[in-house]
Amino acid sequence: MITRIKDLISVKSALQASAAGLIAAGVIVSGVPQGIAAAMAAPVTVQAPQVPSFADVVSAVTPAVVSVRVQTNVEETADDGNGFSFNFGGEGFDQLPDDHPLKRFFKEFGGPGFDGDGRRNPHKMPHGKGHLRPTAQGSGFFISADGYLVTNNHVVSDGEAFTVVLNDGTELDAKLVGKDSRTDLAVLKVDEPKRTFTYVKFADDSKVRVGDWVVAVGNPFGLGGTVTSGIISARGRDIGSGPYDDYLQVDAAVNKGNSGGPTFNLSGEVVGINTAIFSPSGGNVGIAFAIPSTVAEGVVNDLIKNGSVSRGWLGVQIQPVTKDIADSLGLSEASGALVVAPQEGSPGQKAGMKKGDVVTAVNGEPIKDARDLAKRIAAFRPGTKAEVTIWRDGKSQVLSLELGSLPADQQQAKADDQNSEQETQPSTDKALAGLGLSVSPADGGNGVTVTQVDPDSDAADKGLKQGETITSVNNQEVKSAEDIEKVIDKARNQGRPKALFQVESQQGTRFVALDIANKG
Repeated sequence: MITRIKDLISVKSALQASAAGLIAAGVIVSGVPQGIAAAMAAPVTVQAPQVPSFADVVSAVTPAVVSVRVQTNVEETADDGNGFSFNFGGEGFDQLPDDHPLKRFFKEFGGPGFDGDGRRNPHKMPHGKGHLRPTAQGSGFFISADGYLVTNNHVVSDGEAFTVVLNDGTELDAKLVGKDSRTDLAVLKVDEPKRTFTYVKFADDSKVRVGDWVVAVGNPFGLGGTVTSGIISARGRDIGSGPYDDYLQVDAAVNKGNSGGPTFNLSGEVVGINTAIFSPSGGNVGIAFAIPSTVAEGVVNDLIKNGSVSRGWLGVQIQPVTKDIADSLGLSEASGALVVAPQEGSPGQKAGMKKGDVVTAVNGEPIKDARDLAKRIAAFRPGTKAEVTIWRDGKSQVLSLELGSLPADQQQAKADDQNSEQETQPSTDKALAGLGLSVSPADGGNGVTVTQVDPDSDAADKGLKQGETITSVNNQEVKSAEDIEKVIDKARNQGRPKALFQVESQQGTRFVALDIANKG
C-alpha cells in the first residue's frame, strides 16, 4: 500500500513536470493547446456610425403629452348578442328585486351603476334618460403651464365630460374651450391653479423638410405614453377631409388613439398634430397625416381667445381649373379657381363675380388652385378689404371687395335640383355635331336637357349623363342646340380647342370642358 502511494506520487510529479515543460515551450495556453487556440475566431464586432437616440427628446416632451377620455350622455342599452336590447335608462333598474336574474347578472359582470366586482359606482349611475359613458379616447398635449391643451375635434365631438390622464397616471377633469370642425382641432382646459404643467410649443413647420426625423407620442389603443419614430414623407397632402387640407405625411407608426397627439422634431417642438391614417386594414401601414403646426397655432389661439375661429368669406362655390378648362377659357396655364356660382348676397356676388370667372390672384398674389384660394381667403379676418383678380372673356379684371365672416354652418350654393327623369320629346331632339350629344329644350326654358350621350364620346368620358341640363357654354346662356352651336363656332374661330359647358344635376353645378377642335 505504501509502495503504491509512492508510485502515484511519482507519477503525479512526472505529469507536473511535463506540464511545466509544455507551458514553458508555449504549447499550452490557458488550458487550450496552442494549435487549437490559434484556430478559434474572435467575436464579431462592428464599428458602425451611431444613430442619434430619441431618448433625450422623449424624456423632455412625454410629461406634456396626455390621454384624453371622452364621455357622452347616452341612453344605456345592453345587447344580448342576438339583436335584442334592454333599455336601462332612468332609475327603473334599481327597482328590480335583488334576486332578479338581470340585476344579479349586471352586479356580477358590470352594468349601469355597478363595477365588475358588484360594487356600486356613482360615476356609472344613470342620470335622467341616459348617463355618461366613455365614447372616445384619444391623445393631446399641453401648450401652456396653466393647463390649456390641444387635441382633435373628432376626439371630443359630442362629448359632455372630459378626463385628461397624465403620463404618471394622474386623472384630471377638463372642460371644452372651443373646437373647429374645418381643421379638426379642439382646445381643452384643466383647472388646477396649484399645479404647473409641463408644456411644449409649436415649431415653424415651413422649415420642415421631407426626410426630417420626427417622433410621435400618443395613446394608441389606450396604451398611453407610446413613442414611435419616422420621417416626414411628404408635405401639402390633400386627403379630401375639408377645404383647408394641407397635411404633413409621416411614416411613424400612428394608430387609433393617436388622434390629437403631437409629432415632434428633434428639438422637442410640435411640427404637426396627428389626425388621420390611411389604412385598408384599420392598423398602421406607414401613412399618417398631421395638421401642420402653423395652421394649428392660429386656430388654437382663436379658440382660446374667442371659443371659435373667425375666417374671411368670399361666398362663391369653386372648382379646380383643369388643363381642358384652361384651354376652353384661353388661359395659358391650368391655375386659379373656377367660380361655379356666387352665393346670393355674398361679398363675391356684391363685387360682381359671376359663374365662369377664374380667380387668378388675391392682393396681387397668384392663386395656384381652388384649395389655395380657400386657405388664402380663410386666413383673412372678416371685414378685410381685398383685391381679387379674375379672368373673364379672355382678359383680366380686378374686383375690390370687403370679405365677410364665414357662417358657422356654411352651405355651398347649389343649383335647384333637376329632375333626371324628365320626359323627353323626340321631335325636338337635336344632335350636336361631333360632340356625341343630343339635346332638347329644358322645361321652363332654362338651358337644354341632355337626351342622349354617345358612350365613345369625349362627353361620356367627362361624365355627362342623360337627364342632366346644360345651362351655359363659355359663360353664355343657351336655350337650344342652335345656341350651343353658335357659341362653339365662335370658339373655333378664336382657335380654342375646348368649350366650357356648365352642367346642372341633382348633385349640383359643375363645369366640364369638351373637345371641339375639328368637329362638325
